[in-house]
Amino acid sequence: MNKIKLLCLGLISLTGSAFAQEKGVPTPHWRPAYHFTPPANWTNDPNGLVFLNREFNLYYQHNPFENKWGHMSWGHATSKDLVTWKHLPVAIPEILTKDTTTWIYSGSVVLDKNNTSGFGINGKPPLVAIFTADQPKQKKESQFIAYSNDGGLSYKQYAHNPVIDLNMHDFRDPNVFWYQPTQQWIMTVSMVDDHKVRFYGSKNLKEWNKLSDFGPAGFTKNGWECPSLLPLVVDGNPANIKWVLFVSSGGEHGPLIQYFVGDFDGTTFKSINDSNKVLKVDYGDAFYAAIAWRDAPQNKKILLGWLQNGRPETYPWKGQMSIPHDLSLKTTGDGLVLNQLPSIFVSRSLNKYARGEAVEKKNINISASGLKLPDNGNAYWIDAEFDIRNAKKVGFKVAEKAGTDKKVMVGYDTEKQQLFVDCTGSEKDNKSPENLVQTAPMKAVNGIVKVKVLLDRSSLEVFGNDGEKVISTMIYPDRDATGLALFSEGAAVVKSLKMWDLNRGN
Repeated sequence: MNKIKLLCLGLISLTGSAFAQEKGVPTPHWRPAYHFTPPANWTNDPNGLVFLNREFNLYYQHNPFENKWGHMSWGHATSKDLVTWKHLPVAIPEILTKDTTTWIYSGSVVLDKNNTSGFGINGKPPLVAIFTADQPKQKKESQFIAYSNDGGLSYKQYAHNPVIDLNMHDFRDPNVFWYQPTQQWIMTVSMVDDHKVRFYGSKNLKEWNKLSDFGPAGFTKNGWECPSLLPLVVDGNPANIKWVLFVSSGGEHGPLIQYFVGDFDGTTFKSINDSNKVLKVDYGDAFYAAIAWRDAPQNKKILLGWLQNGRPETYPWKGQMSIPHDLSLKTTGDGLVLNQLPSIFVSRSLNKYARGEAVEKKNINISASGLKLPDNGNAYWIDAEFDIRNAKKVGFKVAEKAGTDKKVMVGYDTEKQQLFVDCTGSEKDNKSPENLVQTAPMKAVNGIVKVKVLLDRSSLEVFGNDGEKVISTMIYPDRDATGLALFSEGAAVVKSLKMWDLNRGN
């Protein structure tokens, strides 16, 4: 992501003195317990997601030297379960020469199984990184490649970079995959200010030919970034596949990722919807620049996004990743829509990482006075199912501070038919007024709604009706604002509730 674009998302990225803490003050109470953060310093977009040797590799935009944006390089970490991460040295550092600074912007990594690039040695296929080289002195962005022969720990720059150069200022974020029917690599890359995704093809990752352009379409009030194209299963049927094109941009109230459902023939992507239709991946004010692991076990396509920071400073790190999302498509009355659930690789590890046994409740009536739940230090995961036929609103009060009105409300509004996150009670100093209440349209099914609440100290992600809608945001509770309770306006019933305490150490 470009620095200028980052700053333009100022609604949630402001770090002015009016909101900043004293520099260097540790904030462990805001460090996530089960989401990725770097040990120290700045991070933003996830990059180069690749599954190799039974491990998930995460590269990410990183400033190795400071807790703010700058010196863009690729940090690196690996995980076997997407919960616990092994932090590794910087994989691709910024390039400094006498005449030029080259920052390593967003991109992707592929395992070149057939050594089409010729970078492999001793019969071992190389990893090839394809990324944007931003050269601020030249005011230019072009596409570079680099290769690794040590399992992705380090990369050597290709001697004949750049591999694509249009002499443009805003031309970035290549995402590459192998397309078997035409036996070539496909790249999606953003023509930022044109609101287009350009498709390129290559037989060897070095020489690229333009195939087609998609756009403008959907939301075009801000520049397009971080495009990627994924084949997704429809309604659980592996024989029924549609392609989904993801595009990030600054929305009207902060970050926005939109998606287009359609068909891809190896050259051209065609949306099946009207060109003006805007489909949102997330309805919150934080989820951005998401890309996917394409090669995960069980043929899963796992989306990972950057959760953009709110205004308070965190230390010694700044920035975190979302929970990984397993993706699919679902047929609804509104057509084919994206379905997202916390990845099974995370959810199946909950019992392993939980402190004690999960709390379970069933068939509980919630009165107007609510019901207090165990205090889990603002690091927990809740799966709940509500009968809302006789209720106006139902849900949770999270990050509640005893003796005050400070809290965040998460729940469902039956009259408006909306999933919601209401931060009015605690985040007025951290969010713009229009972002204090975040909503997603969602209908009950036979009077029942399902809600997953993933609170991880400073991140709050809410999944409605088995992944039909998602709201992601950042909050900054006081250290002692850790209360948790059920609430209801009207007579709601908790059909089932299961809660895992994930308040493990950092």
